[in-house]
Amino acid sequence: MKRGLLVKLLLIAILVGISSYFVYSKELILGLDLSGGSRLIFDADTTKIDTDKKETALTSLRNVVEKRVNFFGVSEPNVRISSFEGKNRIIVELPGINDPKEAVNLIGQTAQLNFVEVIDASPSAQIKETGVTGADIKASTIAFDPNTGKPVVSFEIKKESEEKFEDLTRSLIGKRMIILLDSTVITDAVVQDVIIETGQISGNFTLEEAKEISSLLNSGALPVPIRLVGEETIGATLGMDSINKSIKAGIVGLVMVSLFMILNYKKNGVIATIALLIFGVITLALYKLIPVVLTLPGIAGFTLSIGMAVDSNILIFERLKEEIKTKSLESALEVAFGRAWDSIRDANIATLVTAFILANPLEWEFLHVSGPVRGFAITLALGIAVSLFTGIFVTRNLMRLLIK
Repeated sequence: MKRGLLVKLLLIAILVGISSYFVYSKELILGLDLSGGSRLIFDADTTKIDTDKKETALTSLRNVVEKRVNFFGVSEPNVRISSFEGKNRIIVELPGINDPKEAVNLIGQTAQLNFVEVIDASPSAQIKETGVTGADIKASTIAFDPNTGKPVVSFEIKKESEEKFEDLTRSLIGKRMIILLDSTVITDAVVQDVIIETGQISGNFTLEEAKEISSLLNSGALPVPIRLVGEETIGATLGMDSINKSIKAGIVGLVMVSLFMILNYKKNGVIATIALLIFGVITLALYKLIPVVLTLPGIAGFTLSIGMAVDSNILIFERLKEEIKTKSLESALEVAFGRAWDSIRDANIATLVTAFILANPLEWEFLHVSGPVRGFAITLALGIAVSLFTGIFVTRNLMRLLIK
């Protein structure tokens, strides 16, 4: 056996072993329809917004709330606008969250950041607005002070605001500047250096406090005030019965596809079935590692990808039938894989583009976004990516080993 083939087979065995470990050691995260969670209802105060701008403001509000929920660590939240009888509400559904108090606090904060100058050092300090706010910050991250080891919030300034920051901090060197978040002092310090492109907010934060401030800054200020008017814990709308039926459907699909491949392609079909089982193990391990919140549409995406996982094998095997008429088995095998690749690549790229549009990772406003649809797209895309690996790399090397 050639050394290169041995190394590749060893790599496959190691990958399957690691994937199997994660499959059995980690739990799947289930979505709202399968495991339940919390539903929060917020009233949006749009009384001060012009009628023609209300729809835009509410859409912006929904986007900000969704970003905050994602920063909170909840995958596939369902955030939607509900308008009736002159009232506008934001409904937030959080899968797997049974104690949503922290999420309520995070979602409801207005996150108005202001840099103000202290003009009177007395106990009842008088301050003056500087015109620099959180709107001038492009992005923020968590960092650690090299001197104290304490967490700080590092921020990047928008290009158009760099001159404003530079002028402000230059004029305040040696003077006190307070940073307010929703009227709460988070930093009160003497300006030491001129800030041009990046800056830092420190204030004896705990790691959780620094993360919360950073997430609020990154998600932006709420465009309209909101008030919590309803909170409830909801049970799974589908539950274990649907999970069990979906698992059975997946097993039936796997068995039927395997039988089809074995009956039509004999020994090659057996190899394709082995590759399909490896596909299932690796895919499930990725669901647990990323992790992917599994909803019923997500299970549908996985089930669909089982059938698509053997598409590349079918193309290769059919091509092999033609090539073997004029070539030796070894040569025909290599040519079949090479010539089938163009069709495999084009078909899978088309499906990946569709999955990308459904998942909408760039948050394009002209595309509809919902947690279940995004879950379907993610599981489908992962299935395609893994199927390319198992269909080309795994099947090819198993055939090099077993087909004589």
